[in-house]
Amino acid sequence: MATEFEDGFPAEKLFNQGYSYTYDDVIFLPHYIDFPTDAVNLSTKLSRNVPLSIPWVSSPMDTVTESYMASAMAALGGIGIVHSNVTPSEQADMIRSVKSRRVPILSSPVFKAPDSRIADEFDSHDVPFVLVTQSGTQKTKLLGYVAKSDWLGLKDKEIKLGEVMRTDANVCVPWDYDLRQIDEKLKEEGRDFVVVEEGGKVVDAVTKEEVDRVKGYPKLGKGTVGSDGRWMVGAAIGTRESDKERLEQLVKAGVDVIVLDSSQGNSVYQVEMIKYVKQTYPELDVIGGNVVTMSQAQNLIKAGVDGLRVGMGSGSICTTQEVCAVGRGQATAVYKVSSIAAQSGIPVIADGGISFSGHIVKALVLGASTVMMGSFLAGSTEAPGAYEYDEKKKCRVKKYRGMGSLEAMTKGSDQRYLGDTAKLKIAQGVVGAVADKGSVLKLVPYTMQAVKQGFQDLGASSLQSAHDLLRSKTLRLEVRTAAAQVEGGVHGLTSHEKKAF
Repeated sequence: MATEFEDGFPAEKLFNQGYSYTYDDVIFLPHYIDFPTDAVNLSTKLSRNVPLSIPWVSSPMDTVTESYMASAMAALGGIGIVHSNVTPSEQADMIRSVKSRRVPILSSPVFKAPDSRIADEFDSHDVPFVLVTQSGTQKTKLLGYVAKSDWLGLKDKEIKLGEVMRTDANVCVPWDYDLRQIDEKLKEEGRDFVVVEEGGKVVDAVTKEEVDRVKGYPKLGKGTVGSDGRWMVGAAIGTRESDKERLEQLVKAGVDVIVLDSSQGNSVYQVEMIKYVKQTYPELDVIGGNVVTMSQAQNLIKAGVDGLRVGMGSGSICTTQEVCAVGRGQATAVYKVSSIAAQSGIPVIADGGISFSGHIVKALVLGASTVMMGSFLAGSTEAPGAYEYDEKKKCRVKKYRGMGSLEAMTKGSDQRYLGDTAKLKIAQGVVGAVADKGSVLKLVPYTMQAVKQGFQDLGASSLQSAHDLLRSKTLRLEVRTAAAQVEGGVHGLTSHEKKAF
């Protein structure tokens, strides 16, 4: 007769003892391995109708997700949610920018009209050419271009661009060219750049330097592509009446999913907005939140959400738990909400509290379908903002701020905290800086490999497998003491250098 060991605790028992646990508070006990790491499949769903190759979502924060980040997320198989701390038209333009790309490159070409004269554009080392279009702006017909080398060789600097520009139809490629096709075009014709067109109008420009940069990262797959053959991208909106107009512009721009952005989503305002979105745009998935309790989640599920965002006060720049005395430890919140959401087939996004790959493993195994990250991605090449050098830390940094910080709230994010009519704005976040992380095109693949190794140790070959093992009480957990957490990290060294990959 086989002996049954009582080792560790099932999640159901552990998370029903009245404690609010963070990811660091709990640890999974290893299970049985009968498959290689490469056999782990982390494909999942963001919401009812939005499939992803990897469970990775970039947060709708103005120092995290704009068009570059959203393009990179889609290229990797995840998705980016564009923030709403801009005008509706600016947010819609970011959506269009993502939808018109098929390569995750960084590009900010200079556009001029044919009767323009260049004053100082070429003074910058970052401007190798100027594109001449009918209107002098993007999204119009390309007439030609002026290379920096051509301009520097001119004696008359006051001459109009239309008189010196090169007209070369072969410089253009279709918008749906992938990285390999663009690379082949550049090599075959010995070019330094190509112009991306759609419908006879300029969409973007791709340089050889950018192509070489992206080729240096792990190979990209198909990415997150919708039925229209374009990258998928989401957008955040609030619950004000004016957000209905914002939503209309986003739908026209081609947005694939909407996230109702609120620190406390269990409100009459969000319930009414969920119903409005589903009635007005029944084919558009809407994600509600944020929530941390089962009753909060149930209210939004009844209202018709297609996904739930979980987390309150767990972000590195969030002070909601300090200021308002409400929230929940993220491990407990994810487990509790996922338990009720699974009964209705609603995917859960674990939002916040992620510092390293182990936290991602815990979030996903505890029931989440995806993880949403802000600070983990902030400071990357694709994040908005310019790098500065931190003399004390001796490294490059980028600004990272909470959407509840006073600085962000002055730009409009106060509605996220239901402060649209409040005369006094109370901060629920801070402004800080994060170190340069390099490109997410390298950061994400390496991190996902670490996550796969975590799943292998747990004997779970997929997200569904992990959830089944947890709910069947096969996977067991324990709470870590403060000493156990110290022991589980680097310790006992006078100095060390910690590199994840």
